[in-house]
Amino acid sequence: MKSELVHTSTDSLQEMLLAARLHNPFDYLGVHKEEQDDELVTRVFQPYAANVWIQTANGFEPMKRMHDEGIFEWHSKIPPMHPYLLRIEEKTSLGAVREWYDPYAFPVQISDYELYLYNEGNLRQAYRTLGAQLTAIHGIAGVRFAVWAPNAERVSIIGDFNRWDGRIHPMAVHHHSGVWELFIPGLPSGNLYKYEIRNRNTGDILIKTDPFANYHELRPSNAGHTPMRENFVWQDADWMRKRTGWDWLHAPLNIYEIHAGSWKRHPDGRFYTYRELAQHLIPYLLDMGYSHVELLPISEHPLDESWGYQTTGYFAVSSRYGLPEDFKFFVNACHQANIGVILDWVPAHFPQDIFSLARFDGTALYEHEDPRLGFHQDWGTFIFNYGRNEVRSFLLSSAHYWLNIFHIDGLRVDAVASMLYLDYSRKAGEWLPNKYGGRENLEAVDFLRELNIMVHEAFPGAITLAEESTSWPAVSRPTYVGGLGFSMKWNMGWMNDTLTYIKLDPIHRRYQHNNLTFNQLYAYTENFVLPLSHDEVVHGKGSLLAKMPGDAWQKFANLRLLFTYQLTCPGKKLNFMGNEFAHGPEWQVNKELDWNLLEYEPHRGVQMALRDLNHLYMNTPALHQLDFFAEGFSWIDCHDAEQSVISYLRHAQDGSFRLIVLNFTPVTRMKYRIGTPVSGSYQEVFNSDSAYYGGSNIGNAGWITTTGEPCLDFADSLMITLPPLAGIILRPSNA
Repeated sequence: MKSELVHTSTDSLQEMLLAARLHNPFDYLGVHKEEQDDELVTRVFQPYAANVWIQTANGFEPMKRMHDEGIFEWHSKIPPMHPYLLRIEEKTSLGAVREWYDPYAFPVQISDYELYLYNEGNLRQAYRTLGAQLTAIHGIAGVRFAVWAPNAERVSIIGDFNRWDGRIHPMAVHHHSGVWELFIPGLPSGNLYKYEIRNRNTGDILIKTDPFANYHELRPSNAGHTPMRENFVWQDADWMRKRTGWDWLHAPLNIYEIHAGSWKRHPDGRFYTYRELAQHLIPYLLDMGYSHVELLPISEHPLDESWGYQTTGYFAVSSRYGLPEDFKFFVNACHQANIGVILDWVPAHFPQDIFSLARFDGTALYEHEDPRLGFHQDWGTFIFNYGRNEVRSFLLSSAHYWLNIFHIDGLRVDAVASMLYLDYSRKAGEWLPNKYGGRENLEAVDFLRELNIMVHEAFPGAITLAEESTSWPAVSRPTYVGGLGFSMKWNMGWMNDTLTYIKLDPIHRRYQHNNLTFNQLYAYTENFVLPLSHDEVVHGKGSLLAKMPGDAWQKFANLRLLFTYQLTCPGKKLNFMGNEFAHGPEWQVNKELDWNLLEYEPHRGVQMALRDLNHLYMNTPALHQLDFFAEGFSWIDCHDAEQSVISYLRHAQDGSFRLIVLNFTPVTRMKYRIGTPVSGSYQEVFNSDSAYYGGSNIGNAGWITTTGEPCLDFADSLMITLPPLAGIILRPSNA
């Protein structure tokens, strides 16, 4: 490959090579034609070699040392073997000899079309082009490296295989694309490597982890590994086929959100591996009635305390828990058990760690130069430059990678609100408006739409979920009607209103009754997920149990009531690990959950109540089929603020329904009248006050028959017993 330096003298090229400033090593190293005498010269740089021989048609011939620093040449009118081996005697007392194909005997491989797509922002599988690729050229196996660093004067691959010396393997640049490439033959999988980058303007030397590395060494170290050879065979064809036709709009979706490093640990504090997690977690998910597991980010990150949200490896499974093949085993096992896997994915920001994306080639490459656009004040992180084509290729390829290579079923996109608004968490003067003078981040909007179009087109049945906390319209509406294209959106309003209400002493709840009823005014403007997530049980917020008012009995009763409300309210469901058994302390990332709490009856009672609610939700069409549609819900009575009671109906497409009544006070209400749409007999199929769950066991035994008396807008009604701080679910006899 010829560069702009093609007319530079050989002496100048030599000086630049020795100074580790050679822009394109192919201009000097490898086979070249001598202009003076029509000879061919083959040139290699081996600074640690005492002697070098080159493979020719006549066998190995010695190369002449041309410089004390390790430049060797071989002159001939016929070329060496193609490709040619080098026999190298090391400068050691032992004089070790090794044979190695010369990397500069191999042409570059990346096509102009791939580079065009990457620079245009449309290379959706850039992980097959950039990074380290196990490949073979002219039948010689090795690793092809490629990295984007447009403002570099020189980029080299460094690793154990070259003593981390940036002079030995400088890369070739592809014209004006900013992509550098080099094939190193004979390099096995599993070698540690990084890139050494010299900035063209400042001369600064940066040592960087490959942004496309698919596996990093264990923290706190951070080099990439050349790809491991795998023998993994997927066995989830049935799941993937069914997923293609999955009607997620009408199907139940019940998500168990976990942090892989703190769900459970070994007695000595070691993490469960991905394989061990599969062994222990999957039976628990099946027993508890969850349809999906959502993992807090397992993409590589340097700091445990960031929970994975400060990502440094956008294509790397965290080495804390095992190899990429081990994670495939986990996903495959989930699918074989009919459990979907959702990943938290973080395209909103990235950390300042100097080994990673930050000022990657000495300039603001992935981020904005101006901190008013490119720096998150809240998190101390950099914001991606969504308007830069190569950044879009990078992020879209990351999403494609997890969905394609690991058969992931969905991405929960973190911090979407921070992406949408240029003034997010900023004061006046601390942000720059868009080209129209507005606060919307137009480039981020375009990126999110591209992301969702790609996911839904390329991976039918896969879903995207937005953590979006503002009133941005149509987040979960198709892009062709002006929406962002997400499948669903977390309902942060429901979460905040519900927790604000449930934390009140019951005597004061009558004054905040609208916190329970307001959500129905907007419940069908988006496809909502009702989250009780990790964010609600950290940073001094206390666990869900700790938020509940009253004495110990009332705290557990309130929590069972909260789950009854969540599982019967319109919207898909999400609960963070530990919520399901009334975890006492707030979540701590550095230790496992307090599973010993299940030795105590109140905690077991909450777990059993939520287990039964989960299975009811999953198996009862009226409780999930029309989650996103107004016809799936109707009030019986939303006005009984004085007694802090709400009652409503959930409907299925076939006309079947369930009747839900929730009492948010510790007062037992005898002969409480509720209207019913159908006359006849009703049975209590769930009661959060059951003694089985640790309640007072007040409820309605057997069948209850309507009275024939009208109530509110209903022609008939029931007289029921309403237990304290509890919810009940009734079904009609014909359903």
